[in-house]
Amino acid sequence: MASKRKGKIISLILLVALAMICFYIYKNYFTGSIQLKDKNYTFIYIEHNDTFEDVINDINKEGIIENLESFKLMAKTMDLDKAIHPGKYRITNGMTMRQIINLIKYNKQEKIKLSFNSQIHNLDEFLEYMNHKLALSEDEVEGVLSDDSFLESEFNLDPDNAFAAITPGVYEVSWALTVEEFKTFLADNFKKVWNDNRKALLKKLKYNCGQVITLASIVQGESNIASEQQKIAGVYLNRLKKDMLLQADPTLKYANKAYNAQRVLNADKDIDSPYNTYRYKGLPPAPISLVSVTAIDAVLNYTKHNFIFFCAKPSLNGYSDFSETYTQHDKYAKAYQKEMDKRGIKR
Repeated sequence: MASKRKGKIISLILLVALAMICFYIYKNYFTGSIQLKDKNYTFIYIEHNDTFEDVINDINKEGIIENLESFKLMAKTMDLDKAIHPGKYRITNGMTMRQIINLIKYNKQEKIKLSFNSQIHNLDEFLEYMNHKLALSEDEVEGVLSDDSFLESEFNLDPDNAFAAITPGVYEVSWALTVEEFKTFLADNFKKVWNDNRKALLKKLKYNCGQVITLASIVQGESNIASEQQKIAGVYLNRLKKDMLLQADPTLKYANKAYNAQRVLNADKDIDSPYNTYRYKGLPPAPISLVSVTAIDAVLNYTKHNFIFFCAKPSLNGYSDFSETYTQHDKYAKAYQKEMDKRGIKR
């Protein structure tokens, strides 16, 4: 009888212990154990050389784990120390410790969105933009874009016009992108644009890739309408063939850092800059902004004509009046200037 009672007590103790274990597992594995203060989510950033201890410390710094030792034990039990993936991870309110561990273990990182567009005008602006986006340092990004052998082999460019190696677009990449991955990223996107068809058109044009991208950046600065871009490209190519000054207003805006100016002034033409195409013949040393594929195609498929002048229409609708003689161009220019004055556009 005593032995039966003793057995029941032991069974009861085991049952209670099992219940406690089950409760612990339920609480930590299946229920929301993370309670963030005053926000719905936070981020942790894991770098390439981070150890298991570094990850634990990073999580602890965020103050999101109540029982750090339990988390550490669980992480080791789930082999997190053998599967640490660098990147940016979003920790949301209500997550369990198990979910956080799996987030890192199975590399469910949040990608970084990169938007490269014509609002980035030069390499310095690009470096500044990238500096706030990725783990890569500004020096590392600059190092890639000043690597002679890399630029020559992948883009047929040199450090002076390395800006042409950057292909506009919206991309999603890992926050922990490495230098080598960044090189591959640039090269792969460039190759997508410069396919066999565009390379064949480039060969016919008898300009190199960097020159076409530079001209395309000027054309893009003149109009966003594809058909107009082709006609404008034709004008500039005609001027280059005749050894004339390009006299491209977008290059003056660039040289004077008046990127958003609606009007170019005579005083702008006085600046001594290799980008002042009113003073120096030929193309500028590098693009004046990141260049869309549409603008590149406009240059490669330029409209053949005899025009050597063009001026924006007074309606300011994105279209231009084209002419073969300065006399005709002067009439168009005066009509345009008159309308700008009428609208009170001084800059």
